[in-house]
Amino acid sequence: MGVGRSRVWIPDPEEVWKSAELLKDYKPGDKVLQLRLEEGKDLEYCLDPKTKELPPLRNPDILVGENDLTALSYLHEPAVLHNLKVRFIDSKLIYTYCGIVLVAINPYEQLPIYGEDIINAYSGQNMGDMDPHIFAVAEEAYKQMARDERNQSIIVSGESGAGKTVSAKYAMRYFATVSGSASEANVEEKVLASNPIMESIGNAKTTRNDNSSRFGKYIEIGFDKRYRIIGANMRTYLLEKSRVVFQAEEERNYHIFYQLCASAALPEFKTLRLGNADYFHYTKQGGSPVIDGVDDAKEMVNTRQACTLLGISDSYQMGIFRILAGILHLGNVEFASRDSDSCTIPPKHDPLTIFCDLMGVEYEEMAHWLCHRKLATATETYIKPISKLHAINARDALAKHIYANLFNWIVDHVNKALHSTIKQHSFIGVLDIYGFETFEINSFEQFCINYANEKLQQQFNMHVFKLEQEEYMKEQIPWTLIDFYDNQPCINLIEAKMGILDLLDEECKMPKGSDDTWAQKLYNTHLNKCALFEKPRLSNKAFIIKHFADKVEYQCEGFLEKNKDTVYEEQIKVLKSSKFKLLPELFQDEEKVLSPTSATPSGRVPLSRTAVKPAKARPGQTSKEHKKTVGHQFRNSLHLLMETLNATTPHYVRCIKPNDFKFPFTFDEKRAVQQLRACGVLETIRISAAGFPSRWTYQEFFSRYRVLMKQRDVLGDRKQTCKNVLEKLILDKDKYQFGKTKIFFRAGQVAYLEKIRADKLRAACIRIQKTIRGWLMRKKYMRMRKAAITIQRYVRGYQARCYAKFLRRTRAAITIQKFHRMYVVRKRYQCMRDATIALQALLRGYMARNKYQMMLREHKSIIIQKHVRGWLARVHYRRTLKAIVYLQCCYRRMMAKRELKKLKIEARSVERYKKLHIGLENKIMQLQRKIDEQNKEYKSLLEKLNSLEITYSTETERLRSDVERLRMSEEEAKNATNRVLSLQEEIAKLRKELQQTQSEKKTIEEWADKYKHETEQLVSELKDQNTLLKTEKEELNRRIHDQAKEITVEETKQLELDLNDERLRYQNLLNEFSRLEERYDDLKDEMNLMPGHKRTDSTHSSNESEYTFSSEITEAEDLPLRMEEPSEKKAPLDMSLFLKLQKRVTELEQEKQSLQDELDRKEEQALRAKAKEEERPPIRGAELEYESLKRQELESENKKLKNELNELQKALTETRSPEVTAPGAPAYRVLLDQLTSVSEELEVRKEEVLILRSQLVSQKEAIQPKVNSSQQMHAVVKLHCITDDYHMLNEDGELWLVYEGLKQANRLLESQLQSQKKSHENELESLRGEIQSLKEENNRQQQLLAQNLQLPPEARIEASLQHEITRLTNENLDLMEQLEKQDKTVRKLKKQLKVFAKKIGELEVGQMENISPGQIIDEPIRPVNIPRKEKDFQGMLEYKKEDEQKLVKNLILELKPRGVAVNLIPGLPAYILFMCVRHADYLNDDQKVRSLLTSTINGIKKVLKKRGDDFETVSFWLSNTCRFLHCLKQYSGEEGFMKHNTPRQNEHCLTNFDLAEYRQVLSDLAIQIYQQLVRVLENILQPMIVSGMLEHETIQGVSGVKPTGLRKRTSSIADEGTYTLDSIIRQLNSFHSVMCQHGMDPELIKQVVKQMFYIIGAVTLNNLLLRKDMCSWSKGMQIRYNVSQLEEWLRDKNLMNSGAKETLEPLIQAAQLLQVKKKTDEDAEAICSMCNALTTAQIVKVLNLYTPVNEFEERVLVSFIRTIQLRLRDRKDSPQLLMDAKHIFPVTFPFNPSSLALETIQIPASLGLGFISRV
Repeated sequence: MGVGRSRVWIPDPEEVWKSAELLKDYKPGDKVLQLRLEEGKDLEYCLDPKTKELPPLRNPDILVGENDLTALSYLHEPAVLHNLKVRFIDSKLIYTYCGIVLVAINPYEQLPIYGEDIINAYSGQNMGDMDPHIFAVAEEAYKQMARDERNQSIIVSGESGAGKTVSAKYAMRYFATVSGSASEANVEEKVLASNPIMESIGNAKTTRNDNSSRFGKYIEIGFDKRYRIIGANMRTYLLEKSRVVFQAEEERNYHIFYQLCASAALPEFKTLRLGNADYFHYTKQGGSPVIDGVDDAKEMVNTRQACTLLGISDSYQMGIFRILAGILHLGNVEFASRDSDSCTIPPKHDPLTIFCDLMGVEYEEMAHWLCHRKLATATETYIKPISKLHAINARDALAKHIYANLFNWIVDHVNKALHSTIKQHSFIGVLDIYGFETFEINSFEQFCINYANEKLQQQFNMHVFKLEQEEYMKEQIPWTLIDFYDNQPCINLIEAKMGILDLLDEECKMPKGSDDTWAQKLYNTHLNKCALFEKPRLSNKAFIIKHFADKVEYQCEGFLEKNKDTVYEEQIKVLKSSKFKLLPELFQDEEKVLSPTSATPSGRVPLSRTAVKPAKARPGQTSKEHKKTVGHQFRNSLHLLMETLNATTPHYVRCIKPNDFKFPFTFDEKRAVQQLRACGVLETIRISAAGFPSRWTYQEFFSRYRVLMKQRDVLGDRKQTCKNVLEKLILDKDKYQFGKTKIFFRAGQVAYLEKIRADKLRAACIRIQKTIRGWLMRKKYMRMRKAAITIQRYVRGYQARCYAKFLRRTRAAITIQKFHRMYVVRKRYQCMRDATIALQALLRGYMARNKYQMMLREHKSIIIQKHVRGWLARVHYRRTLKAIVYLQCCYRRMMAKRELKKLKIEARSVERYKKLHIGLENKIMQLQRKIDEQNKEYKSLLEKLNSLEITYSTETERLRSDVERLRMSEEEAKNATNRVLSLQEEIAKLRKELQQTQSEKKTIEEWADKYKHETEQLVSELKDQNTLLKTEKEELNRRIHDQAKEITVEETKQLELDLNDERLRYQNLLNEFSRLEERYDDLKDEMNLMPGHKRTDSTHSSNESEYTFSSEITEAEDLPLRMEEPSEKKAPLDMSLFLKLQKRVTELEQEKQSLQDELDRKEEQALRAKAKEEERPPIRGAELEYESLKRQELESENKKLKNELNELQKALTETRSPEVTAPGAPAYRVLLDQLTSVSEELEVRKEEVLILRSQLVSQKEAIQPKVNSSQQMHAVVKLHCITDDYHMLNEDGELWLVYEGLKQANRLLESQLQSQKKSHENELESLRGEIQSLKEENNRQQQLLAQNLQLPPEARIEASLQHEITRLTNENLDLMEQLEKQDKTVRKLKKQLKVFAKKIGELEVGQMENISPGQIIDEPIRPVNIPRKEKDFQGMLEYKKEDEQKLVKNLILELKPRGVAVNLIPGLPAYILFMCVRHADYLNDDQKVRSLLTSTINGIKKVLKKRGDDFETVSFWLSNTCRFLHCLKQYSGEEGFMKHNTPRQNEHCLTNFDLAEYRQVLSDLAIQIYQQLVRVLENILQPMIVSGMLEHETIQGVSGVKPTGLRKRTSSIADEGTYTLDSIIRQLNSFHSVMCQHGMDPELIKQVVKQMFYIIGAVTLNNLLLRKDMCSWSKGMQIRYNVSQLEEWLRDKNLMNSGAKETLEPLIQAAQLLQVKKKTDEDAEAICSMCNALTTAQIVKVLNLYTPVNEFEERVLVSFIRTIQLRLRDRKDSPQLLMDAKHIFPVTFPFNPSSLALETIQIPASLGLGFISRV
């Protein structure tokens, strides 16, 4: 056989087996194999020349880590060991199947895999569908018990410290949790409570285990016909009594002794006189009195609580502790040797004294018989002293005997507590028994233990062999008898006639029998005659037995003594004579139970399934039975145990201890192999490997190896297809067999097929890779070519641009050169030119200056010449001028003299005189004119003088009178002077006072300035502080605003979570309450069915569902957490009466208020009418004006009142206290409601004003002539006069009357305003008082709650119930008093109203009489055509009281939802019921309303109880209950609900009753129906989820089925009857269509869908976390595809915003986790950020479970998982592994008003409601 590059296992002294790889193909005849170890070392492995056996082959890596060892292709020891190690170390999985055996490896660490969520996950699952677990074995046993009607047994075995006790404990916990108890006694709790007791008295610390069971036990858990726990029974085997008196190094005695010592300081233990454990001889020998991590004092508390739960009273507990303390003191008794054959006890020995006091025996007697013994012969009796050694042995034997009897007594009392009076239908037994043991020194205990294991192994082998052969026969395949190891010869060696036990008992009966003589008998009898018996070479006191597990050498020393178990009868008699009652009871029980069929090593008869009464003891029988040996008793008990196990179906749990140092998750291969060999796991493997270990169904084989078939090989018949393929693949037909439903393969064939499959897949992968790589390379080439062309294009463009740039630069350079050269030349030219010009300028300047100097000299010389010449000319001129003037003067003097002579001559002539006379005449005429003018002036002056004289005379007279007056004034002045003096004196005084005042003022001003300064300083400081505070406030506001921005979303989410938590708690309480109610109804029905307990329903019918009225919460949308109401049947009467009275009181108060308002209004109207009748003159315009003014005044007053109320509301809002009147506080809401009502009243008044306006208009129109024409004219003239002449109107006094009327109206309105304001203030005060009282009540409730929380749960419930009853009683009494007062007031007001109504009627009659009868009679009567008007329905339904039951029966109890949903409008029953309620409300019949609502609620509950498993029924009534609830809200009359209605709908609101309490009842009922709906759909979906979401391959061929073992999984192929994803989607469509047909609210549908998706996601994820075979890359793809289909369904139904998708987020992330890379640190970081919806435990679990389906996938490294754990260690999430699949989201019922008009609803005849009529 060529095995190229195969891997093999080779033996290794350290690791037991090592893996190696063949370097060279093996050929027949080769003696050496060329191997290479995993660490890279080459090795030559020599084959055994005799056997030439090849090393075992290693399985493919894909098969490593399987759940079932039988799934391995190569079944042998190294494969099993390696698979267990990989699962234990790498995947942290402690459970593995090995065929029918569950192998459990002790992790020495607490694992989170035993919670109730795990129990629920395994409940109801097939064993092969889930990962291996102790719960899977327990579920299989429980299921087979119910299915096969056969008792079951779970056999747990293993070494000490392997975890047997813990596994048995978890199995019992599973049964207790899944099945529950059939009675109220909570038997499952008692069964679990027996564990602490048995562990404390039967477990001890050993070198291998801190809590080692030192006895075997078999617990039978009894079940009734409904498979609920009813009781239990316990048998014990071979208690290790020697541990009481001796412990090896590092070991302890039984736990109970150390618990007693740790609790010695307790007051009740003072009498035991205990101390530290190191003080007592029996507890200090091991030197290890303390166990790390264990508090013995706390364990003592647990033990005592368990004893109390099991009915062991405190007095009996103290008795047990007295006996145990006595044993400890007995161990401290010391002996003193007298000689070699006698001893004595020191006098008044303290330990013995304490022992005798505790045991109630005489000191002298006990001291005597501890040092002596009685020997009886045929004739005489001797008392013989004993040596010190014998005395010590006798003391220890007595201690062991007392402890053994106490152990048996406790076991008996535990059994009595667990015993049930109900007949047991079946049971499941849990056997927790010691495994095969071998030590350096093996004694009698190890012999018995190994003997028991031989018997159990024989039973195990027979069972495994039987199962194998049954499988072959069932599949009808040819088989040959499998040779398996039969250990019957070893059992015969031990228990057969002349066997080891017989020889031991015979030697014990010999007078001088000893261990040596017994050993010689064994050698003589069995040596060389039995192949299983050997003698050690170097010892004559030992023997060797070849057990099935290993050879064991037993030392004969101590066998006889331990087999005899000798106790001196005299010591027993002393104890029997004890005054302590419990002690003799121990030994009396011993005598009673002794019989030939004793089943325990201590002489007890174990309770079996059939009660066997012990035979009465004959005289003298006690001594005979007392001599029965321990070996004989143990053999009998073992035979009984085997009979029990053979009568049951066994299930095996083999516990493995991975190392001897109790290190967590550390695997020692040597120790593991020893235990695997000893516990029979390898034998199971060998039996399986001898036949056909690998088994496939045809469908699974086809699915897995479809890749090996060609298309033409695939036939319609799967079986024939598989046969054809196998004949081609495997040529040796002996390697496989075809059964009816399965294909059987021999060992190694599956590995061969896997290799072929892997090669085929590898070839396909290579081809795919080749094609993909070619495609990728082509794509890469095309990208490179395209990139090269692009680069060339850009390079050439770059070069062209560079050349163009070069040309431009060359041209620019030439231009620059040109201009530069030009510049240089020009610069040179400019320089030369400038130089030339400069020279020219200098030269020309020089020349010009010279010329200038010359010209200047010339000019100056000319000037000098000019001035000289001028001076000379002037001198000459002056001389000439002077001469000329002198000549002129001389000449002119001469001429003047001549003229004077001539004038003197002319003056002397006549002509001169004439000329002078003419001038004088002119002057005379002028003077005459002047004289005339002066005369005229004289006359005018004379006249003025006369007038002045007159004026003078008058002035004189006046002055005279003034003088007189002045004289009188002078006199008066004299008098005034005197007064002035007095006034001056007064002024002086006043000045002094003024000075004083000024000084005071100055002082005050100084003080004022100082005060002002201080005030200003204080103000400035306050301003500074205020500014600082403002800045701080602004800063705080800014911070608060910033923080609010930051945490608003978080707070909102937190508030939403808190609200959901509160809703969830309340709804869970409601769910629990409904469950208790159903249970009560069931018990009541059972009581009614029992004879002698029947009663009629009349006493109960009126009380049904009354408890539901106890809610004090108004709306289901804001449900707080509230206490669960008491479920006693007396409470509902009080509660209903209380609520009824409360409702009635509210109605009466409203009625009283309305009557009072009506009375006031009628009185006011009557007074006004009377005043008008008496005082009203004929119609006048002033009345109209008065009415108009009154209207304006009313409007102004109303505005003022409204403004004041708004200011009051604003002030209330601004100045509210944060504690009491916060916007969310109840008091604040009440005040705002009051103000709102006042505002509404203002609106009403405004409407009255409008009415008044309309009345005024109508009065104006009514002012028409109704009398004769003269009266009409008179009225018109008078009206005209009134309107034209206001003076006349005023004279009549009408304006004054109007003004007075206005003042009166104003005063009236002011008084009303004041009274209303006062009433509001009173209401505010009362509200404040109520707030204060509510605060006090709240504080009192909180104190009471704190007190209740300190009480234990039972007392807490009692106290809360008592308090609730007391409170309700007090409120009931108060309400009854208020009701009586209200009744009196109502009666009084009704009488007043009747009187007032009578007066109003008389007034109306009087007014009618004023109309002349002639007007009525004279009018002609014409015939009128009266058309028939259609009846206007009011949307009410009328029914008779006696038809109520018929209504409920036809509309609820017998209604078929499907017909209503299809043919009628949705919610029709709810509308009909509400219309009936409306009519009862219209009639004001509270009894009818209450009765109808109660009957409706009870009817719905009955329907749901009867047909609660039908989804349509539950959905139908959930929809109708919600619609009924919405109707009660919509038509309640509350403003918040009325705003959604039409005006017509608002007319249909309820008028008389407030049904808020019933709305709460209906809300609670809707919650219960919703929870029932969730349970129904969960039950429907549950079987589909795992199959459809996980197991079914929606995408065929993505993942093939891996090889499975004996535990077959549910098929993942869609066979007939298998659920698929389409099944789930069809079911979801069905649910959705039913809910839509029933008219369920859209928001409620969204909540139901969200809950369904949560269930799907949680169940799928939980199964994924518990199934290693599902954690693969391909399965992740399947899950992602399935989830996408569900999301598509949500999109189709427009439900994406329902929150359903978010519930699948954990599942989506788990699927992504299966698909992402899991190698590097970057991958770890990505996983940590991606999987935020998964907990750390879930992430690590998925990574540990990740299993490659194909060889191309890689396993997750342990280091990567450690990296993930390190990164997630700071994440704070739940340690819980599984999601709570039973979690129900809190449901809300948002208000959804109906637009349907009630009056349009027609009642179909099909409902059978002809007895009700529309109104």
